[in-house]
Amino acid sequence: MDWLPSIISGFQIAFQPGNFLYCFIGVFIGTLIGVLPGIGPGGTIAILLPITFGISPVSAIIMLSGIYYGAMYGGSTTAILVNIPGESSSVVTCLDGYQMAKKGRAGPALGISAFGSFIGATFCVIILMFLVYPLAQAALRFGPPEYFSLMCLGLTLVTYLATGSFIKAVLMALFGLLLSTVGIDIISGIPRFYYGSATLLDGIGIVPLSMGFFGINEVLTNIEAPVERLIFKTKIGSLLPNLEDWKRSTWPIIRGTLLGFPLGVLPGGGGTIASFVSYSLEKRVSKHPEEFGKGAIEGVAGPETANNAGAVGAYVPLFALGIPPNVVLAILVGAFMMHGLTPGPRIIIDHPEIFWGTVASMYLGNIMLLALNLPLIGIWVKILKVPYRVLMPLIILCCIVGVYSVNYNIWDIVIMVICGFIGYILTKFGYEGAPLMLAYVLGPMMEQAFRQSLIISKGSFSIFLVRPISVACLILGAFLIISSGLSYYRKAKSIVQEG
Repeated sequence: MDWLPSIISGFQIAFQPGNFLYCFIGVFIGTLIGVLPGIGPGGTIAILLPITFGISPVSAIIMLSGIYYGAMYGGSTTAILVNIPGESSSVVTCLDGYQMAKKGRAGPALGISAFGSFIGATFCVIILMFLVYPLAQAALRFGPPEYFSLMCLGLTLVTYLATGSFIKAVLMALFGLLLSTVGIDIISGIPRFYYGSATLLDGIGIVPLSMGFFGINEVLTNIEAPVERLIFKTKIGSLLPNLEDWKRSTWPIIRGTLLGFPLGVLPGGGGTIASFVSYSLEKRVSKHPEEFGKGAIEGVAGPETANNAGAVGAYVPLFALGIPPNVVLAILVGAFMMHGLTPGPRIIIDHPEIFWGTVASMYLGNIMLLALNLPLIGIWVKILKVPYRVLMPLIILCCIVGVYSVNYNIWDIVIMVICGFIGYILTKFGYEGAPLMLAYVLGPMMEQAFRQSLIISKGSFSIFLVRPISVACLILGAFLIISSGLSYYRKAKSIVQEG
């Protein structure tokens, strides 16, 4: 493949005035959402999905992608100044970032976070550019059995890496697969589980479902237990880290970059796991581990670099295989589908402007984020003071207007509200929404691949066991399930013995 013409073409697309503007809007909104604890990039992308109808697919993906990786930047501001992670991937940043702020070093903490994020994300965009195309070429040789087994492995990894109970994550994934079957059968054309409803005949839309689970649910959760945001009153000072800060942060940034990218590629991985692993690694290799938790700049530089590198790495399975590795990109798949596109290896060949335009926009977006995060810290601090009683009604209004504007169907609003209450109740009992959303998006693709495989084999399930890639994915998935089951059994046994 001629890389240079493709890269030049990508930058030509990204520098078009409309795409450049949407890139800026995306990273600005992403930073804002990262600064404000609450709704997160998943809910924001779900809310903004309807407005992408009126713009080109390239502009839509550029803007929504900007929201995703922009939120990774913004989350550190809240973690350092308020000791509340704006994003789950910034949880670890609270440990040392806030301590640095209490010592009057909020400026260097914010600065090294922004620079580390920029370096990690930019380097990983380069890796993404050269890695995705060969993977996509290999994926074109995949048949239905390989795709089905690969998606089974992806869902297994998502549930295996879930922060809560493995069993609850599996149940949520099964619930998501069940919801994906509502509507017309993709093979036979027979209606299923629609109960005479014209709305359900088209299936449960991804917009009302995602808005309910990640918009309304978040509002209800925050109304019930609003977080008191006490901004540590200290002079932020210079945002530029000194020479000693850079000396201590250089290797954590390098390690965070190299660690974050592969962890972002893993289904269920992404920025959150990358930041935790990076923090643990830095504490282990440090000559002064006792400083961690008391304001060590390495505890900010490494995790913040890793979570941004992980955010970029997540695009590898999305573009190369068409499999979203986390819930935010699962919602982004909805944007692809709304524009009549299917992410995967064919999109790089059939619609190269989507891939190369998005990748080139990431370069521009990261430069914009560096420019936004450092000079506008004062504005972000003021925004942090906006009370929830003002924000939450606006979020609900955006959800209602957004979901109605898709099909102008009031029943979509009803579905959104129902999904919101169900999501709220499930969250109260420790059931995560991410496995459900990923299973819902992958469900139709899994069903189609499964049934095509059986048609090819004339009904024989052995087709999944005679192809090397397929059987390898199934064996690995089975191993993860068995290991989780054994771990659960040991914990239950120890509790019984102690009781």
